[in-house]
Amino acid sequence: MDSGTLNSASAYEKMRLIRRLEEITLELSSEGVIAGSIHPCLGQEAIPVGAVAGLEPQDRVIATYRGHGWALASGTSPLDLLAEIAQKSGGINGGRAGSPLLSNPKVGFLAENSIVGAGVPISSGVALAAVSQGSNRVVIVSIGDGAMNQGSTTEGMVFAAAKNLPVIFIVENNGWAEMTATSAMNRVSDFTQRAAALGIESHTIDGQDPFAVEAAVLNAAGKCRAGEGPIFLECKTARLKGHYNRDIEHYRPKEDQAAASERDPLELLKNKSASEPGVDFSEIDERVEKLLKEVTEAVRAMPVPDESTVLEHLYGESPTPDLTSSAVSVQEMKYQKAVNLALRTELENRPELLVYGEDVGIAGGIFGVTRGLQKEFGASRVFDTPISESAIIGSAIGASMEGMRPVVEIMWADFVFVAFDQIINQASNVRYINESRLSAPLTIRMQQGVTPGSCAQHSQSIEALLAHIPGIKVGLVSNPQDAYDMTRAAIADPDPTVLIEYRSLYQESGSVETGGQGQLARGARFHREGGDVAILTWGAMLGEALKAADQLKDEGIRASVLDLRWLRPLDTESIVKAVQMASGRTVIAHEAFKTGGFGAEVVATLLEEKSGVTESSVVRLGAPDVRMPSAPNLQDSLIPKAADIYEAATRLL
Repeated sequence: MDSGTLNSASAYEKMRLIRRLEEITLELSSEGVIAGSIHPCLGQEAIPVGAVAGLEPQDRVIATYRGHGWALASGTSPLDLLAEIAQKSGGINGGRAGSPLLSNPKVGFLAENSIVGAGVPISSGVALAAVSQGSNRVVIVSIGDGAMNQGSTTEGMVFAAAKNLPVIFIVENNGWAEMTATSAMNRVSDFTQRAAALGIESHTIDGQDPFAVEAAVLNAAGKCRAGEGPIFLECKTARLKGHYNRDIEHYRPKEDQAAASERDPLELLKNKSASEPGVDFSEIDERVEKLLKEVTEAVRAMPVPDESTVLEHLYGESPTPDLTSSAVSVQEMKYQKAVNLALRTELENRPELLVYGEDVGIAGGIFGVTRGLQKEFGASRVFDTPISESAIIGSAIGASMEGMRPVVEIMWADFVFVAFDQIINQASNVRYINESRLSAPLTIRMQQGVTPGSCAQHSQSIEALLAHIPGIKVGLVSNPQDAYDMTRAAIADPDPTVLIEYRSLYQESGSVETGGQGQLARGARFHREGGDVAILTWGAMLGEALKAADQLKDEGIRASVLDLRWLRPLDTESIVKAVQMASGRTVIAHEAFKTGGFGAEVVATLLEEKSGVTESSVVRLGAPDVRMPSAPNLQDSLIPKAADIYEAATRLL
């Protein structure tokens, strides 16, 4: 973090560097050297320069997508930054991020974020890690005024306030939310009113004065380090150019453009400091110009990224199986208890592990899965959160980026959609964008599926949606043994993992082997082996598949039953083995809707692998395409049963 006390010369030089680099990016974009959108911070340079000057070297910054200035102020070299914006091989992210998703963890600049407001929950997680680690670290997250209307922003602020986290929220209010006037969408003139309503200390700052910003951040950081965070700072600023590089500003009144020009922070600083001895603005301009001319020439000559590397850095190396676990023991226990035991074991062995979510702490979870953990490990490691799914998952991403191992619970899988962005656009990208210099090893637990009386908002099976996304791993737990093994494997994994449980199975008992060597977050499991027909399934449908296999066995028909367990990564080898053993005769059964269900992906995989499957040798079973009713008898008519699997298998034979 490139911090330090400002003076007129240093403030002007940093701001001038940002200004000229932004102007050069627009020029290179017009020439076609840079592809895609660019969101310049022209007119807002004083905010990152002043803010970073008020931080200490160990602090962190997360920026809005208008964040080139934040990257420079944090200490990123102009060459590395411009090369990344130009999608060149020498960029800080190797051309994987481009302009709107920059990050440079080496200097404490954790990310820009091109999803409006999404960085706020993540910043709360970075701050949570700082508290857990006792690092005396503060995190700044900058957003635009438009982000104040995003639910994720409010959720992140509520989460930070509930936990007194050392976060400084900075709103760069330039009067425009993209192409809409801020005043047209807000009944308050100052966003400090909103933050204050959440119980957060709030201040309005002149965002065109780097010294005012520096003083405000110094004061806020001091309070955050004393446990009095978070703090909210609204920096009133001006946007000198359009929202993005091709914005002709046809919507913007000329009077507004003229007023913004009169508030140019560089000109204001020059006028204010004109009489100061020893400050030669012309000399600074020349020095900056010379530097950026060399940088621009180097970027123009720089090669594009090597296409052979495009698939690299999606996942980390699989962990070495734990050989130091306690002695192996076998005991009968419920599925629910097996998850609890796995969490307890990991909490004992990993001081960096946090377990949290709605009602997870004091109550022990709505289904009792985390019962007793807070009492044993304390409220700093097992705790309750606001009902804020975006904040829960986003904070886990931020904390995991800082070395923690969070396990967070989303009470019902149906509820994760309000936080889908944090999985799909955030967690999945961390390792890839940063070429493995940064990762997000978090575990997201949720439960899904139909139970008597559940409604259409409490019964969906969403594994296909999640398994579609590269960069995360997805597992489905079908029995008590896997409840133990897969929970521990997910926690040990170096990447974001979604673990789907089933409330219909929580009270089922089975023999569970504990201790011994840990498993990896991958691999299907055979529960039966036979050469007449293959039954491929996962999750709660495993029980029905086993019943069908037993019924087939009574009639002399030998069926393989393969529980896929992990849909990403998919164990293609075991799937092909099961199908070839059965000469291609295959039944795929799942609880999710048939259309777009993961069964279709399995069929496609089998066809591509030349496994012997044909159009007439495979049957897919799933729920019909209808919303799930609450009446138990109606539900029962929709979900495949053992009899359906049996009938499909015998039809194939």
